[in-house]
Amino acid sequence: MLPSSEPVPIPGDGAGPVAGTATVRPRSAPGLSPSRANDYLQCPLLFRFRVVDRLPEPPSAAAVRGTLVHSVLERLFDAPAGQRTVEAARALLAPSWAEMLVERPECAEVVGQDEGLSGWFGGAGQLLETYFTLEDPNRLEPAERELKVSTELEDGLLLRGVVDRLDVAPDGALRVVDYKTGRSPRAGYEGSALFQMRFYALVLARLRDRVPAMLQLVYLKDGTLLRHVPTPAELATTEKRVQAIWAGIRRTAEAGTWEPRTSPLCGWCAHQAICPAFGGTPPPIPEGAVELSLGVRPGGR
Repeated sequence: MLPSSEPVPIPGDGAGPVAGTATVRPRSAPGLSPSRANDYLQCPLLFRFRVVDRLPEPPSAAAVRGTLVHSVLERLFDAPAGQRTVEAARALLAPSWAEMLVERPECAEVVGQDEGLSGWFGGAGQLLETYFTLEDPNRLEPAERELKVSTELEDGLLLRGVVDRLDVAPDGALRVVDYKTGRSPRAGYEGSALFQMRFYALVLARLRDRVPAMLQLVYLKDGTLLRHVPTPAELATTEKRVQAIWAGIRRTAEAGTWEPRTSPLCGWCAHQAICPAFGGTPPPIPEGAVELSLGVRPGGR
């Protein structure tokens, strides 16, 4: 049985522009999110750059547009049922964008001069239109939106993440929903996306003492719904996998062997200039940054 646990306040997720310093606030326990776990599996050096060094990365148009669409879909449910229309969603683009620029003014850089704001909002609006072909938000009353969740495993590892939407049926059944502004994976390549959802399901099962009844990925680029029904045995396997990933991170951090792992995804990496796989040299790790970020001492001292 999955024991329950109360949420624990978490510092940032490990991606912030404080490179070259060791001012990262220590965490109360080692922590891992699905995105950071996938970073390590993709490339240990990328994990180091994002979590330990916290090197800044220029915003990408796809990521910023995704954040904008997520914000609109979150705010859409503030309106009463019957008023959640495509037009209402489009009307939320401008105020949501304005709020984003207050927090992250650099996001404005992704809007091309030829495209302009009307074109930028047009692309986001198309994704919102696709959403309405997949779900009728007027028939939904989410229990939670942008829900921060965390739970601590018996070995002290803290699992954390943010669930886009949590629906709760009258009988208490949980549906975990995640919006994706890209295309759905090809058949047989759903592993990474389902790992993220099983991760959330594991945390929620521990928090609420109930395995979610449904995991649902909403792909807005090609209008696809990917649904999966998790089982207790599956979540137990997910927990073991997460612990194995964390064990690998600990070994790498203790040994200081943050090796690059090349893949087709390298073409989208912001750190090629300092990656040994491309002839670059990583900067020295700030003193104490590994222990502050991961709770691990290099060398195992």
